[in-house]
Amino acid sequence: MGPLTARTCKPLVPYAASCRLVDFSLANAVRSGLPEVVLLSLHRESDLVRHVLAHWDGHPDTRLHFGPHDRLVRSGGGPAPGRPLPERPAERGTADALLANAEHLFAPGASDLLVQHADHVYVFDYRPMVAAHRASGAHCTIGVQRVERRYVKLFGMVEVDAGLRVRALVEKPSDPTSDLVFTAFCLFRIDALQEVLRELAAGGDDHWQHDISRDVLPRMIAQGRPVRAFPVAGYWADIGTVDRYHAEQLKLLRRPYPIPPGMLPRTLRGAAPRFVPASGSLLGTEPPGDAVVEQSVLHPGCRIGRGARVLRSVVLPGATVARGVTVRDSIVLAGERLTADREGLAVSRIDPGHGSVPPR
Repeated sequence: MGPLTARTCKPLVPYAASCRLVDFSLANAVRSGLPEVVLLSLHRESDLVRHVLAHWDGHPDTRLHFGPHDRLVRSGGGPAPGRPLPERPAERGTADALLANAEHLFAPGASDLLVQHADHVYVFDYRPMVAAHRASGAHCTIGVQRVERRYVKLFGMVEVDAGLRVRALVEKPSDPTSDLVFTAFCLFRIDALQEVLRELAAGGDDHWQHDISRDVLPRMIAQGRPVRAFPVAGYWADIGTVDRYHAEQLKLLRRPYPIPPGMLPRTLRGAAPRFVPASGSLLGTEPPGDAVVEQSVLHPGCRIGRGARVLRSVVLPGATVARGVTVRDSIVLAGERLTADREGLAVSRIDPGHGSVPPR
């Protein structure tokens, strides 16, 4: 994510003038009544913990657990600003995160584990997926969605039989043979997951990639374990690059809206953003009357100068587009003051040092 994560962790990158990336997965968990959510993070973890405590703690049906830091966080009201939490052991991949936090994830009496990611944008109720998973007796159920074949190579490609049993999962294939992709959230039967993790770990660090989609799921499929696909309807986006961060936010502006305005999580300060059909924009702040804003997302706390033009762009909190400046098909970073015209998404163009005053 380049400059977007230079000063914050990826889950906390602002999105849709309303929230941060992690809030979509947390909102889905709360909406679905999941009894417990365990936060697994390494990079700038204290910042993420403070955000989650401030906005998602206290829901009666969903308890937040902070893994090895849970007791420290609960006893002290959260980490102090600027003070990091104790370091966790290094992890080489998503499967390592499961192994390192086994005592918190595989609680006595728990039968299933849902794995989410903090950089996916979608609105979903997991309860039908859980019901289908348990009814089928599957060792794992994975979310899947059909996409245009040309985009499959960006994801994990899934092949299924007529009964939606998964026959293959290939991460980022060079020559896709299916238009079905893994949405990267999956539901494991805990005993089966533990067995496969033990087998992989027993072979030594260097014989596997320590990853759920590259190791754990292919191993289950190869062993003939029942792995099933659950079709995911509606909008879903994996925000893995600057390009996708920009493009997917602009998709939210199209009518009918992929995510209804009322379904966007609300965690950013300020009034709720409003969709403006006439300009095709989502406004978390009001531009001056002589500014032009078209097909753009203005986050709360940004400033648009008189006579400025913001076209198919995303302007983040605390950013300023100076008087008379045009920004087109680009991003203005949080806290940045843009003083020269900008067009496009090349990293050099959206770096704070390019035609701007860097954020403090």
